[in-house]
Amino acid sequence: MDLGLQGRVAIVAAASKGLGRAVAEELAREGARVAICARGAAELEQAATDIQKSTGRDVFHQSVDVANPAAVFQFVTAVAERFGRLDICVTNSGGPPSKMFADTNPQDWRSAVDLLLMSTVFFAKETLPHMQKNKWGRFITITSSAVKQPVDGLLLSNSIRAAVTGLARTLANEYAAYGITVNNVCPGYTSTARLENLAATISACTGSPSDTVFADWTRQIPAGRIGTPQEFAAVVAFLASERASYVNGASIAVDGGMVRSLL
Repeated sequence: MDLGLQGRVAIVAAASKGLGRAVAEELAREGARVAICARGAAELEQAATDIQKSTGRDVFHQSVDVANPAAVFQFVTAVAERFGRLDICVTNSGGPPSKMFADTNPQDWRSAVDLLLMSTVFFAKETLPHMQKNKWGRFITITSSAVKQPVDGLLLSNSIRAAVTGLARTLANEYAAYGITVNNVCPGYTSTARLENLAATISACTGSPSDTVFADWTRQIPAGRIGTPQEFAAVVAFLASERASYVNGASIAVDGGMVRSLL
């Protein structure tokens, strides 16, 4: 299937590793010109080099704190100047720490809002006008299956990612007339460093070995296994494509069937 991504320009945030990196590589493989950002400069540079080698595509990279509006503005401006246009934005960030409610403080909540919600707001503010000008665009948020079914131990993520989902659904209504779609993609248990860290945290709290934690998660998944970043990235690439032009305002779980809700 030709996804129609040849020559499109895509931003992928938090793309030095994990889901973001897999998405950036998939988009590049489909012919998009890709710009990636993350906080860690060394990891980011290595990711850009690896993606260029595996896809043959030039990858622009810049170290960015996505919770800093000035940094997001500078990055988006640099991407538009380098490539002459901007078509796709995939928002993403690291997750807040795993905590129970009694262990949180006001700063934990403020930091989670900045990291998850405000970073999405900043990218929307800077990228959507470019898409409006072109009368075509794809704005995609990487959230979590937690917006459909809360995950134990991820209180901050459960709460704030729901706000991101509400933001994206509203943007979908406001920008559809410009040929822009806005969708959320909700990963379930996927084999990333983030999942390893969550397993380690649960293990430390419960005394159960990490292997047992993974086995418990796997039993919750009808597919009977943890997902891969590449499987997740394929769904994002489809939503970014010409083929997905009538998919708008959706929150799509990529979780092997773990979420039991009807919608």
